[in-house]
Amino acid sequence: MTEKVLKQEERVSLSLRALYKKYGYQPYKMSKFEEYDLYVANKEFLVGDGVITFNDTDGKLLALKPDVTLSIIRNSADKEGKRKVYYDENVYRISAKTKQFKEIRQVGLECIGEIGLYDEYETLTLAAGSLAEISENFVLDISHLGVLSAVLDSVCADKSFQTAVMGYLAEKNVHETENLCAVFGVDEKGKEILRTLFTAYGDMDEVLAKLAPICKGKAKAAFKKLQALCKLLSACKYAENIRIDFSVVNDMNYYSDVVFKGFIDGVAEGVLSGGRYDKMMARLGKNTGAIGFATYLDLLDGFNEEKSATDVDVVVLYDEKTSVSTLVKTVGKLVKKGVTVSAQTEKTALRCKETVDIRGGKA
Repeated sequence: MTEKVLKQEERVSLSLRALYKKYGYQPYKMSKFEEYDLYVANKEFLVGDGVITFNDTDGKLLALKPDVTLSIIRNSADKEGKRKVYYDENVYRISAKTKQFKEIRQVGLECIGEIGLYDEYETLTLAAGSLAEISENFVLDISHLGVLSAVLDSVCADKSFQTAVMGYLAEKNVHETENLCAVFGVDEKGKEILRTLFTAYGDMDEVLAKLAPICKGKAKAAFKKLQALCKLLSACKYAENIRIDFSVVNDMNYYSDVVFKGFIDGVAEGVLSGGRYDKMMARLGKNTGAIGFATYLDLLDGFNEEKSATDVDVVVLYDEKTSVSTLVKTVGKLVKKGVTVSAQTEKTALRCKETVDIRGGKA
């Protein structure tokens, strides 16, 4: 009965936390208020949404819980081994679109320490497993910023060119990229490399074969890392749901190596996002690596929920002639049977399976 009452969001939250615990992740709880300085210095990391601020009683500017990852990083000390944590938090931001306050439910995990191939594999399979807990119809798109950065360097070293290309790549906007190449004098060979990047999405083995010819020089080492990761992922149970897609891009000032995004059928936006963020760690003075992701449960509102034909199982009708003890016993017996009950003094618009009428002193 409890499982039926829980909303989709709550059911997913419980199953995700149980999944992460199996792999040794420990719960992390952040405070509601954080110092604003941390977030204003890294506002690009917050995906463009503003921070809700207020002054504390001592005049210090505080932020209302805008991001979990930054909080975890700030409270992590460099030490041997790995720190593996998971969280279930509501964060608060100002919407870039509506300019209104919004509450975002996030469940995710972070692995901080000396990150190796296994850690990337575990994180990606847990990301895929998280999507599978929501729906069997999901896709996890992965990209690699090490490959992307090195390949773009081979085409044009100008950072303004690369920044623009990253934006067009995210939009799969080939036309504007062609115009950009004309402005920066990119030759035909460079244009062909970019066309390969723009069409590099789909089955892991097929995309790797397509990328191999353009991954030379500095790109070769990064390509081999991606190749090794995909080899492991190809043998996992979610292999059919994992694709390479270089339109998945994140800010290179924060992220490095593998980045990824998750989608489920029936929700227009990506419900999961993550990646390796060693550069973010360095920016905050941490001498270690990190990888993690967040699942945005607020996007699941109404997703895959059964549309009930009723609001309540039983409506109990009573009036001033009905003794309170009779009403208590009647409602109590029904609740013990496992049904939902609403006591009403008159006929109601509530949709129900059954009506029990004890008005006029009826027993």
